Amino acid sequence: MTDRRNSDEAAIAMSQRRSQGQIVVARALWYVKPGHAELRTERLGPVQPGAARVATHYSGFSRGTERIVANGDVPQREWQRMRAPMQAGEFSFPVKYGYSATGIVTAGPDALIGRHVFALHPHQDHFQVATDMLHPIPDGIPIKRATLAANMETALNAHWDAATGLGDKVLVVGAGAVGFLVAHLAKRIAGTQVAITDTDSAKAAIAGRLGLKFFASTEAPKDNAIVFHTSATAAGLDTAIEACAFEGRVVEMSWYGASPVSVHLGAAFHSRRLTLVSSQVGHVAPRRRAGTTHKDRLTMALSLLDDPALDALVSDEIAFDDVAARLPQILNGSTGGLAPVIRYTQI
Repeated sequence: MTDRRNSDEAAIAMSQRRSQGQIVVARALWYVKPGHAELRTERLGPVQPGAARVATHYSGFSRGTERIVANGDVPQREWQRMRAPMQAGEFSFPVKYGYSATGIVTAGPDALIGRHVFALHPHQDHFQVATDMLHPIPDGIPIKRATLAANMETALNAHWDAATGLGDKVLVVGAGAVGFLVAHLAKRIAGTQVAITDTDSAKAAIAGRLGLKFFASTEAPKDNAIVFHTSATAAGLDTAIEACAFEGRVVEMSWYGASPVSVHLGAAFHSRRLTLVSSQVGHVAPRRRAGTTHKDRLTMALSLLDDPALDALVSDEIAFDDVAARLPQILNGSTGGLAPVIRYTQI
């Protein structure tokens, strides 16, 4: 038995060494001009020490941010701050962008081979990164659901910025993936009253699957201690301000790129002593920064994807081969619902 096991292990090691030295031709999605993208090939050389190769199973869109990138609307003064961790190319075009990929390690250290991992990597069918850029997906969390990790990290950081507490009345304005995750986390805090609102009444079905109360934007509940705004519209921000209680907090999570936004700060904004808080995932929230690294935060975000109900946020798929042609309707939401998850052929 021992001889057979040693033989099997030797065969696995030999297969790994062959894989390490292979040159792979990968394909990646590149934004090439406003509203247009294409799949481009690139050669991945042998895997170097301290790195690993991943075969991608799924990747997720951040519809709001990637719409701005795809339209060339990233302000020039933000080009360096808005770089994704493994971005290639430069703003505005051409650029390879994205930060929500999951897959299986096919070459690299023995301890990682065969592991399901998450990486902040653009949309690409095979990629190589330093091993410290890979985050093992916890057991029990499906690899498709794990594409929500970057969005969950954004939602987690927003709650740290908001200092959401026991018994708070919370409203989320904007029922996209991030908005739903913010509401989902709020609902996990004891005693909270949580609701979500959107102009698209079809989102009520997704809210129901997550056990959340949904309201049309004209019927959003008032007097909320904390209102999170994720719709990236001026009208949504006005709704958020109007829905706040006395001395309440509006947490602005939307990014508008180069587009100006009009906000009504007249009426009762000052008399109700409201606070407008900016929340952005590029930095760990100040109240947690001293003891929490970016890696710590992402590890926590992955662990918080332990609820099967969250599969409602990744139910729609699109094949990687079809993404470039269908990109405009995906990013502009003309297909309805949430942005689809990209499915790769090696699944």
